[in-house]
Amino acid sequence: MITVALAKGTLLAPALELFRRAGYAKNGISAESRRLVFTDENRGVTFLIVRPTDIPTYVEYGAADAGVVGKDVLLEQEKDVYEPLDLKIGGCRISVAALRGCEQRDRLSAKVRVATKYPHITERYFNQKGVPVEIIKLYGSIELAPMVGLADRIVDLVSTGKTLKAHDLVEVDVIARSTARLIVNRASLKMKHGSLTDLIERLKRGRPRRAR
Repeated sequence: MITVALAKGTLLAPALELFRRAGYAKNGISAESRRLVFTDENRGVTFLIVRPTDIPTYVEYGAADAGVVGKDVLLEQEKDVYEPLDLKIGGCRISVAALRGCEQRDRLSAKVRVATKYPHITERYFNQKGVPVEIIKLYGSIELAPMVGLADRIVDLVSTGKTLKAHDLVEVDVIARSTARLIVNRASLKMKHGSLTDLIERLKRGRPRRAR
């Protein structure tokens, strides 16, 4: 039996679809269910439904043998996990955005104030640019920060860009592209090599040809 952690939220439905195409989770598992644990007895897999930011921890410590999580989370947390596969779902980008008309404020200010839920990614980006930065950690409604004067910039996930446009924000730069990745516990890969290798190969065959 292997245990796989899947992320709650928008990534759950496409992840389940991918697992079904790979021959797993065909019955009894639904993105609409409130259950947090599902077992596929036929394939010998238990699925845990957890918060996206918790998945690397579950996998690193071996509570889950594998997990599905966005590359944005992996870049932010830098956990010690094996990342064998880009699943090519949940495509988006980590972007820097500012209020329309304020795109050049970096050059006029001694320090740029940035609101984000990605403090480590943000700090690395601005350090590489040689721009002094003050980071304000937020957990939601990041787009409001420039509107109320809390921050000069935001760093956030962007998919279609509609939310930015609705708040009169424009993208200044793209830090990285993000898609969902399969991650694996390093010890589990040795102890359950056959089952996890089979999982990786099945998911590789079932994933979309292009990221979505």
